[in-house]
Amino acid sequence: MEARVAVAAGDGIGVEVMPEALRVLAEIQRRCGHTFTYEETLVGGCAIDAHGVALPDEALALFDDVGVLLFGACGGPQWDNVPAAERPERALATIRKEFDLFVNLRPVRARKSLAPVLPVKERIVGEGLDFVVVRELAGGIYYGEPHGIEEGPDGRRGYNTMTYTEAEIERVLRAAYELARGRRNHVTSVDKANMIEVSRVWREVAVRVAEEYPDVETNHLLIDACALEVVLRPSQFDVLVTGNLFGDILTDEAGALAGSLGMLPSASYGDGRHALYEPIHGTAPDIAGHGLANPLGMILTAAMMLRHSFELTEEAQAIDDAVDKALEDGFRTGDIRQDGLDVVGTHEMTDAVIARLDV
Repeated sequence: MEARVAVAAGDGIGVEVMPEALRVLAEIQRRCGHTFTYEETLVGGCAIDAHGVALPDEALALFDDVGVLLFGACGGPQWDNVPAAERPERALATIRKEFDLFVNLRPVRARKSLAPVLPVKERIVGEGLDFVVVRELAGGIYYGEPHGIEEGPDGRRGYNTMTYTEAEIERVLRAAYELARGRRNHVTSVDKANMIEVSRVWREVAVRVAEEYPDVETNHLLIDACALEVVLRPSQFDVLVTGNLFGDILTDEAGALAGSLGMLPSASYGDGRHALYEPIHGTAPDIAGHGLANPLGMILTAAMMLRHSFELTEEAQAIDDAVDKALEDGFRTGDIRQDGLDVVGTHEMTDAVIARLDV
């Protein structure tokens, strides 16, 4: 097949891990006869430096035209003094809102081979864990109005608004249920219905939508209870669905189960043809530029792109399997270092994955 991909490496370790993912895709292309055409653009702090804005019009137009954006990471301390509305991270928020990418998939896998380096007990990991967090991405407190900072008699006052309509809740819930039907038929809806009005609406809509999926088991958890269960009994989960803020926090917490945020990919999409693929690890400025970054989150993100945008399921699974084999064979970057095993760099870890591709 032939496919176009818009590519934005972004900032920090994004510029180091993106070429590694493209190396893996080049090997898939070579072995399977596909043609991937990459069109590069600047998004994030690098775009501020080059164009004065984090999301140039040409980058937005390219994504609109191509429909698929493979992204690295954005932000860094050198842009900390940029006004909040113009910070590098706002570029992604704008893309998500502009193209209504309301579904964010964040798969969480705890591999048995990494159990010795995880902060949870090995018995919790067992033979491995596999669940998906479906985070609503285009609404909630990150986009609610009004918001701002104002001066008052007691000093500055900051305020944000968390808001969801029934329609916004319903559509992300349906995405979660459809996903669960292709997995283990279980959905956990997460809210704070005991304290927050918007969560009460969320719970009521979740109960109603669940009735339309009698083949899928449903349970409801408060966010604080869910945060505890993710650490103590994560094997109970299949598909977790929640709002923007809660999903953001839960998936970072779940990074502990995967061994590192550097292991976690994500995909964002809506009802249209546009999709954004990015690892969730951030720019890691403390190690950027030293060839030490873990490329696996970026590589697994590329696999998600193959699976969800191009329906190349076999090729995506081959990448997933190659990552598993590399880890089983003892390859470790610094963030997942393990006693008795050598630490390799970004490029060497990718070499290990490519050497284990079987497709």
